[in-house]
Order: sequence, then C-alpha cells, then structure tokens
Amino acid sequence: MEAAVIDAGSQLLKAGSAVPDQAPPMIIPSQMIRVVEDGTSGDNNESVFEDVTVDPVVRGHIRNWDAMEDLLQYVLYDGLDWDEGNEGQILFTEPLCTPKAVREQLVQLMFETFNVSGFYASEQAVLSLYAVGRISGCTVDIGHGKIDIAPVIEGAVQHIASRRYEIGGVDLTKLLAQELGKSNPLVNLNASDVEMLKVKYSCCAEDELAYEKTQRSSDEEEHTLPDGQVIRIGREKYTVGEALFQPSILGIEAHGIVEQLARSISIVSSENHRQLLENTVLCGGTTSMPGFEDRFQKEASLCSSAIRPSLVKVDMSKCSDGSTLLLSCLLVHNNPRMLRIFLTHPPEYMPDKLTEYSAWVGGAILAKVVFPQNQHVTKGDYDETGPSIVHRKCF
Repeated sequence: MEAAVIDAGSQLLKAGSAVPDQAPPMIIPSQMIRVVEDGTSGDNNESVFEDVTVDPVVRGHIRNWDAMEDLLQYVLYDGLDWDEGNEGQILFTEPLCTPKAVREQLVQLMFETFNVSGFYASEQAVLSLYAVGRISGCTVDIGHGKIDIAPVIEGAVQHIASRRYEIGGVDLTKLLAQELGKSNPLVNLNASDVEMLKVKYSCCAEDELAYEKTQRSSDEEEHTLPDGQVIRIGREKYTVGEALFQPSILGIEAHGIVEQLARSISIVSSENHRQLLENTVLCGGTTSMPGFEDRFQKEASLCSSAIRPSLVKVDMSKCSDGSTLLLSCLLVHNNPRMLRIFLTHPPEYMPDKLTEYSAWVGGAILAKVVFPQNQHVTKGDYDETGPSIVHRKCF
C-alpha cells in the first residue's frame, strides 16, 4: 500500500496516495460543520439543532485537535479506504514556524489514535521545490491564512532568513467584502459570495500608477448572485491584488511581497544568492490571479535589494505548458536595483494546477524516498523515544 500524503491547509485539505504525477485524489474543505444540540422546542420535545463551523487549521497550523481527528478519520478511512487495524504510512506537510508542541502532538495522534505504521513530516517550502525538480531555491507561498517566504538550500529551509506573515487569502476576501460593501450598500453579501467573486474577478494592476488610475475610473461589471441580487464590481477587483504589493491597504505597515523576498534572500550567505534567485517558486492559488506574474516581474525590476549575483541565462526552449511557474529571478551585476525574472515551467508530465498543491506533489515525491529507505519514524522509534522523536527524524 502506498503511503498517504496529507497537506492540511486553512481552507483546503489535499490527500491521496503517494503518486507524484497526478493531482491529489481528495481536495476537500478543511472547515467542518458540527451539529450541536441546542435545547428543546415544542410540546413534543423535539431537539433544535444549530450548525457550528469548526476550523481545525487556522493560519496554516492545527488549532482544534478534536476536529482534526474527526477530519482525518473521514479522510483516511472513507476517502483513502484504509482498513482499521491495517493502517499504513503517512507523510504530512508542515508550514513554516510549526511549533514543536504541534509537531509532537501530531505524531502522537498518528501513532496512538490512528496506529500508523510509519510517519514523516516535511516543510512545505522544501516540498514545493521538489515538485518542480529543485532542491535549492526560494518559495513564495500565498496561502489562505498566511504568506511564507522561505529560502531553501540543499533541501534545508534557512529559517534565519525565512519570513512568515499571518495574512493570506482570507484577509483578501475580507478586504473585497469591505470594498464591495462601500460601493454596493444595498446588497447583502455572505462569505461564500465574496469568495466566489474574488476568484472570478480579482486581478492585479500593471503597476502602482495603473492601480491608482483604476481607483479613479474603472469599467464596472454586473454579476447576479445565487439569490438573485445584482452586484456591480469595478475598481474593487484590483484592490485584492494590490494589497500584496502595498500591504498598507490592509492596514499593515510592511514592505510588498517582492521586496520581502529580496530582503529574505539578502540575509543568506552571498554565495547562495544566485541559486536562490534562479529558482524562486510561486505557489498558492492567489498567485494564479490574472496579472499577478506580470506585476511580480515589474515590481522586481524596481526592487531596492543590494544583492548582486551574476546574470544567468535561462534556456526558454525547455519551457513546457503548465500552470505552475518556476521563476528564475536574476539580478544584473552592474545594477543592484534591477531584478530580472524569466518564467519557466516544470516538466509537462506534472499535473495541471500544480501551483495550488505543489507541496502535496512534493510530499508524494519525498514519500517515495523516505519510507522505502527507512528514514521515517517507525512505531518502534515512537515507542522507545516518544513524540520528541519527530524532531530527530523529520527535519
């Protein structure tokens, strides 16, 4: 039986057997609805129920362990057809800055509740690089609840240079809701409506000047919501993407995402700048927003970073069609303020929409190595050492 690979995000959980050249068979919402009994009503003493939403994962980290156990129970036994009493091996992806206590509680849950035969965990930044055939590079992961920027050298995350920001797609959705509320005060929007509008209409302006122009004048489109209400959307659709390059729109005093990337890489030893800039991967569904890649490239040309690796040529003839972009970011030697980015693609045999689940694909690749070579945490390891074994064997 192939090892199971689980990538549990704040919005979506991706799961499946370790088959790297396919999309994860299960992509389901992480959020759960728990029906809670809430008193009685009427003469017949019938129960009244209230739906309560539960988020097992918040900002990338597991927060509700009871809910996570219920979710994994469904995923493993119903979704992946595990047999109780004959559980297999499992690999989990981890976001940046996962607390030690969370890692230990996860491995404890796996061995003591799910009786897995083997366990491994690896950081999403490393796995996203594996998905495009790299072991060194830098990942910019814009998730539902966080943004992770992580330089990786020879398969090891450079934590001293990594950056985690607790903003993400959920904050962009709230921003869009606020903007649409201002321009459409008579329309009642729910969260699912706004999320759908964000996916359908959000885009990035070419640059800051172009964004300012859209705020003064922009063509509006009408959209009919499922309940029949009609909403008009125009300049608001540009605000979502702009917030990634101007966090002040979200009320956050910080540099934009490209400047943060350059500052992160500049902390690493200068001898590694070149390979990091040549292999920078964008991942997360937000990065597929129309205009995002072009804006990212243009912002890079204005980047104020002082790092100066040599110019490296990219063989564009080897590019293949695919939706995940591997960015080769190149700084011109004689102009420290000029960052050039060339777009290449992963191998064409990789699944479509790799941007959205590159960590899962990388996990499937890694599972093909760590479990056959016995580099994982075994049941014997866990029984002998306890949960702390995860820090020795999963790094």
